[in-house]
Amino acid sequence: MLRTIRAGLAATILLATPVVAATAEDGKPKVSPEQVETLVRQVFSPNRGERDLALGLLVQRGEKDVVPALIQALRFVPDDGTLGRALSALTGQYLDGDWHAWMLWQQAHPEIRPFDGFDGFKADLVARIDQNFRQFLWRGVKHEIRLEEIAWGGVVKDGIPALVNPELIRPAEATYITDDELVFGVEINGDARAYPLRVLDWHEMFNDVIGGVPVALAYCTLCGSGILFETVVPARKEPLIFGSSGFLYRSNKLMYDRATNSLWNQFTGRPVVGELTGSGIELKIRPVTITSWRGWLARHPDTKVLSLDTGFNRVYEPGRPYGAYFANPDLMFPAVVLDQALKPKDYVFALRVGTAEKAWRLTAFEGGTVLNDRVGEIDVVLIGNAATRTVRAYDAGGRDFETAGDGSLRDTGDGGIWRIDEEGLIGTDGTRLARLGGHIAYWFAWTGYKPHAPLADG
Repeated sequence: MLRTIRAGLAATILLATPVVAATAEDGKPKVSPEQVETLVRQVFSPNRGERDLALGLLVQRGEKDVVPALIQALRFVPDDGTLGRALSALTGQYLDGDWHAWMLWQQAHPEIRPFDGFDGFKADLVARIDQNFRQFLWRGVKHEIRLEEIAWGGVVKDGIPALVNPELIRPAEATYITDDELVFGVEINGDARAYPLRVLDWHEMFNDVIGGVPVALAYCTLCGSGILFETVVPARKEPLIFGSSGFLYRSNKLMYDRATNSLWNQFTGRPVVGELTGSGIELKIRPVTITSWRGWLARHPDTKVLSLDTGFNRVYEPGRPYGAYFANPDLMFPAVVLDQALKPKDYVFALRVGTAEKAWRLTAFEGGTVLNDRVGEIDVVLIGNAATRTVRAYDAGGRDFETAGDGSLRDTGDGGIWRIDEEGLIGTDGTRLARLGGHIAYWFAWTGYKPHAPLADG
């Protein structure tokens, strides 16, 4: 597919006649801002002479503002090393023609700002892959992330199709699912649902109404993170419906809403490109649990479970389509690992409480563990089992807890017994302590978006 796209880009992105620049007294070519963009587009010319002329003029000009565009070209233009040499001449870095390595270099150098008009250039570039990408990027688009770091994920818009109000069935009908495979479990207002990962691996997003609350699960397979968001936001009468844009940012999916086609950060629930950028909207996170089907069903015998009748023709077998990626320690797309405390694809449980944040190694929950800790000014208790990637977090209300067996906790202070519920801890006197909305993620993704969030000891 990439080879076909390369040919199409080379044949169509050149939108102006080749630039012939005059020479200034210092020996550098005189290049106007408009000519800079034209020269960048000329790099995509199918004519080798025009391409080399453009690169030569850009190198002689000596400004780094074209580096982001040349890094884009590395991925889509057949190259014999000329692009890599041009980048090295402009930056002093020697990374050959390795697009992945140059993307990592770019992330580490936010001081390199692209030339005026880069947004229009990038919009035209990705539109050659899919014209629908123009709904996300255009000249003058508002953005709060670096457009040069947005990478094509290898699919078109909705190439990974979201599920919207999918069909659910009773457990007895779910003969396809095995006891030990993992599900996303959600309960809101007594309405329990199970969404098997074997299905969500193919769709990476569901939009549903659970317990009367409109929600969307944004599941980034590349960063191992499924986050449940409420989809009703201020100033909009209808809930937002989300899908997968086909774009990534630091190996994390950029989802989009169908109402405005704004791109959203999957980790923060904030719009970062498009109409809603700067609106102050941040989606509320709801608790979601990864656990085994056996474990979820035991706690929720009346649960509903996702049907395989999704309306899409997919091979819903465990391990498809990302089994090789999950088993491999390497990342598929470029992302700088800012903190080396863990391996990039080690799992952590991440929790945000107000403005405070913290992460725990999933291995801290091996064998089934109760942890008492603190996030910011809030005491929390976490109940987990690393074998099933399960962690539930609750506001501890100033108490310390230990396991009491039979799905209960014991207050180590007064000995009181608390029942563990999906939405809170319930004391014998009816007192409730709220569940907190954490989620599992790969370490590289969490530290990439939350580089200053502490990692719990142990």
